[in-house]
Amino acid sequence: MTKEQLYSSFESRYEELKLALTKNDLDRIKELTLDVHAMVHPAEISGRQDKTIADYVLDYMMDDHQNAPVPRQKWDTDLHYAGTGTVPMCWQFWHTYRIEDLVGNILMAHQEQIFDPEWQRKIGASITDTGNALEYEQAVAFGKSIHVDALREYMIAVGKNTRKIIERLTLEEIRSMVPEEWVMEILEVGGVTTDLRSVWLLVFWGRLTRGGMILTPITDHHMMHLPACLDHLPILS
Repeated sequence: MTKEQLYSSFESRYEELKLALTKNDLDRIKELTLDVHAMVHPAEISGRQDKTIADYVLDYMMDDHQNAPVPRQKWDTDLHYAGTGTVPMCWQFWHTYRIEDLVGNILMAHQEQIFDPEWQRKIGASITDTGNALEYEQAVAFGKSIHVDALREYMIAVGKNTRKIIERLTLEEIRSMVPEEWVMEILEVGGVTTDLRSVWLLVFWGRLTRGGMILTPITDHHMMHLPACLDHLPILS
């Protein structure tokens, strides 16, 4: 499988999902959401047989490359809200899965996030938020403290949990926005900080329906970060 094939396969299915979200076929929406979600997460999460985009990047990170410097994301969009445009590779997975945990649980399902003090201890994370506002030196120090085996366990737990949330959604929920107080709970639990480069996420998420959250961050957000690693490092080259 080439990078181009992986990308085009995702893009095709993602466009189908966007179209389905404008219609009323709940089964089709869930089918496509779970399929697209599987494409950008490790195969262990969905039970897929073939390696996914995430598997290639994750395998490289686990092979003693957690601190390989990579561009933060594929596009420059929102980088003016970022502390740094270059991050250690493990930051990418911390960032995307913290966001998925926060949005999936607190906003989409309104239940407790998976992350807790025990996960923080196991992972070795110096922060509880998504890491948006870290400056380069802070991101490097963060990366050196991370226990990647535990980070991988957290990723698998988050991904499997998200799939359960998706399966429970109703069409009414997919079409609806969530209360502002739910959004503010993310700040209360330390999912974002009061730094402008972090707290702006609450404004972004607060304007989305759950269907919008399915698109970003639950699926497409991963494709902002995975290609930045896959294209920059000798993965599938």
